Amino acid sequence: MKKIYVLTVALWIGCSNITFAQTGNNDNKHITVTNKNGKQEDIDIPEGMNVDLDSLIQQYNIKTYLKPDTTCHSTDVNPTFSQDVYIDRLKKLPTIIEMPYNDVVQKFIDRYSGDLRHSVSYMLGASNFYMPIFEQALETYDLPLELKYLPVIESALNPRAVSRVGATGLWQFMINTAKRYGLEVNSLVDERCDPVKASYAAAHYLSDLYKIFDDWNLVIAAYNCGIDKVNKAIHRTKGSADYWNIYPNLPKETQGYVPAFIAANYIMNYYCDHNICPMLTELPVRTDTVVVNQNIHFEQIAGVLGINIDELRDLNPQYRTDMIDGYSEPSSIRLPSNLIGSFIDKEDSIVKYKADELLVKRDVVNVNEETVSSAHHHHYRSAASNSSSRKSSRYSRSRRSKSNHSNKKKPSKNVTIKDGDTLSEIAERNHTTVKKLKKLNNINGNTIHKGKKIKIK
Repeated sequence: MKKIYVLTVALWIGCSNITFAQTGNNDNKHITVTNKNGKQEDIDIPEGMNVDLDSLIQQYNIKTYLKPDTTCHSTDVNPTFSQDVYIDRLKKLPTIIEMPYNDVVQKFIDRYSGDLRHSVSYMLGASNFYMPIFEQALETYDLPLELKYLPVIESALNPRAVSRVGATGLWQFMINTAKRYGLEVNSLVDERCDPVKASYAAAHYLSDLYKIFDDWNLVIAAYNCGIDKVNKAIHRTKGSADYWNIYPNLPKETQGYVPAFIAANYIMNYYCDHNICPMLTELPVRTDTVVVNQNIHFEQIAGVLGINIDELRDLNPQYRTDMIDGYSEPSSIRLPSNLIGSFIDKEDSIVKYKADELLVKRDVVNVNEETVSSAHHHHYRSAASNSSSRKSSRYSRSRRSKSNHSNKKKPSKNVTIKDGDTLSEIAERNHTTVKKLKKLNNINGNTIHKGKKIKIK
């Protein structure tokens, strides 16, 4: 048996590759504000505020550990308050980062307490899983703990989030930034999806941004759009290093990013005043990790230990293809504590289970040189005879080609995407599969848009 190390950790984590889905309704992509000149303008809302809640709550971990609170009898009516109430509540938040009030902040508070109130209910429940991880990482780098609400606007606490530009995980890291802060990303592993490792990488990144800007609002803006764009905005505003002064020169989404962050802090603390009930959280069972130095497939573990493979995926989010690449370097596997002993005892059986079917990469292959040589010889032997027959067969080949071309493909069938449609619903209505739809339409992820045409066959 290979050498195994046991590490005891009591955490639950989960991530895979569910993408953000837009509804196609422009009202869900922007908020409209009136500037100081009385002109209305649209501001992009952060992509995390467009998360498809229906897809989110179908995840294995959500169905297992989060439940609606049937004892909470608050109405679904969102009360409104005077500006003074909002100003006073923001002032009372125990934060280092300033939480000022203005019309833009109010628009985002209204969005969270109105259209997104059910998403807030989910996030309040899921925060029991993730906030202790975020707080520990931020504390390690001596950062303000209110930064723990950045993933609320980045990913809606969706551990499977992948943005339209490829930012991934709770903290929405792009690949270059992730690798710069020590997260491994390759064909088999994506540590952006590991809440613990990604949280420490995010805290490190935020710490470095603060060393550059020495202002938390600018740090938050740079986390969204990058250092260069914030510096350009400062330069265009004659060197003013204040977020609310450089605001007009920032990208549209970044203009809404700091207000959304302030609104997230507000709603995660004052949800009860807006009749929002948190989902009830059942904390998962205690988990441990084992470190192995050989390749193992999730199906091998599930087949021998009897664990649900979806649970296994949620516990080991960094593995992109269900393959643990322990042979390249020692790799950890997270399991419920009560299965650690069984894994150690049955490791040999796990490695052998369906190995020919699941571990298909060959170490060495032989080239069939005899076949290559024979084909090479046959090519020259038949060259002369082929030349003499080309002219006589050209006419018949031409006719066959025209006939085949006319019967090659039937016209494609298109349907229009309706509001609220998902790929699975379209596939079911048209007697096909999501996989075929994605291949036919070159769709990556699950994002589709209302009003667009989609090929069915």
